[in-house]
Amino acid sequence: MRERIQRAIDDMVAGGSETGLQVAVLKDGEAVVDATAGRTGPGGPPVTPATLFYAASTGKGVAVTVAHVAVERGFLGYDTRVAAVWPEFAAHGKGRVTLREVLLHTAGVPGLPPDLTVEDMCDWDRMCSLIAAAPPWWTPGTKTGYHAQTFGYLLGETLRRATGWTLSTLLREEVTGPLGIADEVHFGVPENLLPRVATQVPGPAPQRPEPGSPPARATPPAVMPDAAYANRRDVLTSDIPSAGTMSARGVARMYAALLGHIPGVTLVSPARRDLMATPTFSGIDQVMGFPTTWAYGYSPYRPGGVGSRPGSTFGMIGSNGSAAWADIDTGMAVAVMRNRFAAGDLTAVETVGRIVAEGSG
Repeated sequence: MRERIQRAIDDMVAGGSETGLQVAVLKDGEAVVDATAGRTGPGGPPVTPATLFYAASTGKGVAVTVAHVAVERGFLGYDTRVAAVWPEFAAHGKGRVTLREVLLHTAGVPGLPPDLTVEDMCDWDRMCSLIAAAPPWWTPGTKTGYHAQTFGYLLGETLRRATGWTLSTLLREEVTGPLGIADEVHFGVPENLLPRVATQVPGPAPQRPEPGSPPARATPPAVMPDAAYANRRDVLTSDIPSAGTMSARGVARMYAALLGHIPGVTLVSPARRDLMATPTFSGIDQVMGFPTTWAYGYSPYRPGGVGSRPGSTFGMIGSNGSAAWADIDTGMAVAVMRNRFAAGDLTAVETVGRIVAEGSG
């Protein structure tokens, strides 16, 4: 597996479809692949296992993990009403929205003002005020719609109000610190670690949604992620936890710990792990317009398309083509990081997924 993955990512870089890549695979908690290829940016140094990559919505899987660990620790429950800890959120009839509905993208508040700026995104209190004051698009809990940008603030403020800790603090204290990866998985990147962040390189121009359409209302034009957005210092250093910045080996270790395979660290019980991975809500995505299924905050999608029973695979994919996931049955935890920002290009993720699946039997 190691040789096949290394050859595959070397070929992608040599062929010009990728600039830099990282792949990490853990089997039953043991690293079996820690591969890199290419450079951290045009003319930059080679990618190393310690390089950090902006990973877009792959960071949602990290935020969701923090939420499940918080439930495991007893800070709150899946049926905790958001407004019980964040009273302002009750506006416009949202008082009964629960943490469960936030995790399943059924809370009904995916939208943001059309004139939203990147500077707004970097202002935690402003973003939380906007979301608290927003009317829901549907009766919460009855439909699903991808909360592309609002998800991290909604989840993070709920946890902050319930615990007194910011999402980044919870991540460090309850997840990355105990796992020894506090320098490798981030929402806001500490200033001293910015030199380790790879430069995102523009790929083909992303297709922009029609003005006024549900996707455009969920992600206004000024904050539509692309390479320039991902390279901004203020974006990288701010807590915008619908996204994240990380190394492949760091986030793969987090997923290995969720599987229960890191000695001395228990993030969740086996029963909670199984619940987290269970496909729980399906429907037409009210933002994206196509059928979708969510597990408890994670996508149940299996990269590579090679079979796995429903409820075995859980993780998250980023719009820039990064991904991280775990599979209960095979004991595999996998992460793929890249710095060619080509929205929707999952070639590297799919290729790695197939190789991992073929080598996991």
